Amino acid sequence: MFEPVPQRAPRAVSPWTILVLVCLAQFMVVLDATIVNVALPSIQRDLGFTPTNLAWVLNAYTLLFGGFLLLGGRAADLFGRKRLFIAGVSLFTLASLLNGLAQTPGQLVAFRALQGLGGALVSPAALAIITTTFAEGPERTKALGVWAAIAGGGSAVGLILGGVLVDAFSWPWVFIVNVPVGIAAAVAAFRLIPESKAEHGVDGFDLAGAATVTGGIVALVYAVVKAGEDGWGSTATLGFGAVAAVLIAAFVAIERRHVQPLVRLGIFRVRSLFVANAAMLLTISGMFAMFFFATIYLQEVQGYSPLKTGFAFLPFTVGIIGGSVASQTIIARLGVRTSIVAGLSFAAVGLLLMTRITPGGSFAGELLPAMILIAAGMGLVFVPLTLLATAGIDGADQGLASGLFNTSQQFGGALGLAFLSTIAASHTSGQLNNLGGGAPTRAEQLDALLSGYHLAFVIGAAFMAVAIGLVLTLLRREHVETIDVEDQQVLVAA
Repeated sequence: MFEPVPQRAPRAVSPWTILVLVCLAQFMVVLDATIVNVALPSIQRDLGFTPTNLAWVLNAYTLLFGGFLLLGGRAADLFGRKRLFIAGVSLFTLASLLNGLAQTPGQLVAFRALQGLGGALVSPAALAIITTTFAEGPERTKALGVWAAIAGGGSAVGLILGGVLVDAFSWPWVFIVNVPVGIAAAVAAFRLIPESKAEHGVDGFDLAGAATVTGGIVALVYAVVKAGEDGWGSTATLGFGAVAAVLIAAFVAIERRHVQPLVRLGIFRVRSLFVANAAMLLTISGMFAMFFFATIYLQEVQGYSPLKTGFAFLPFTVGIIGGSVASQTIIARLGVRTSIVAGLSFAAVGLLLMTRITPGGSFAGELLPAMILIAAGMGLVFVPLTLLATAGIDGADQGLASGLFNTSQQFGGALGLAFLSTIAASHTSGQLNNLGGGAPTRAEQLDALLSGYHLAFVIGAAFMAVAIGLVLTLLRREHVETIDVEDQQVLVAA
């Protein structure tokens, strides 16, 4: 199913070298999702952002990243995964440099959007390179374990590195730090990564499908972003939601008639792929409750500095890595469904434990146990869900499957953040309004704030419970037997 492309390298390259290289680039992309958060106050002061417009430093990146992931994944299949990977890394690196040199709010927002587009090319191409480099079985499980650790731990590392760079230098360095890493990754990829792509290449490229699905996803992500800002019933939210619905409906109609569709709709009939994407969307939606609210809690309630907040998330990184390693053994011994259900259960319990945080509580006594459970649970979940999302998929569709899975993660994060932050803010406002009388005291404000957070944590745990239900009811033995049998055979042989 693949069209081999002659390589300049005179000798074969170890697949593990390729894994290190693509994970390095993915780490850079994941890191950027949180490293900027720590720098936002400095960016606002230096460039003159208003409090409302400041959110677009994050939203511009999310909008383009989420909107172009599916197109990026399919383009990797059609034009070549190595080619798209290098193009994405190069664009991301250039945009990072431009961000560091930005002098006005408009420039920074525009360059952040360009950076998001680069990330949308890198992530699905990188995952497709892994799934086409490592055959289904224990080797792919190990490779995806590393990938999951990078994806889960990179966000927490971003908070730490962001605090260090802002404290030691200035905010432009949270972007400029990507430049040498990106250049090295692009050069190494050109020399070391073999090319692969779908057999039929770009013949009959579905331009109409590409335009409608990309426009539909961008409009949908924008509607979710506006919901977080203006509310779910606002004119902007409903208007862009309607545009998204029309464009996605048009896309489906085009794909049904096109000889070579951008997205082969039959891929959604693969039960393992459908369940993996649905479960990941719910999982990421719930996890963002912990990450977002815990960051605010530590800085605004506990008075932590940005750097101290970053280091407070170090146990989360360790837990993700530990869970990812443990998942490989659980998959081999008990199967992918057991690993997913166990991980989601740990994460749900961890989110419920987050309802114990109080204004005067200690980090070690209240936040740390919950954080470790959530992190370990996420580590147990990421590997098997990634296996499910890419197992049994034809080689020509690996980029598409990777793009779908990355889109589920990105949209889940945007949806979860918008929905849960709106719910929390509404609950906090309602509790303060019920007090009556004069202005609320500081203690009353904090109690109301944390009450809203507690509600968000409970709903996040409910998302995990729904994901467990999907896995248990829709995923049967025949949908996972290829993964389970291959891993168990190697375990027995060992």
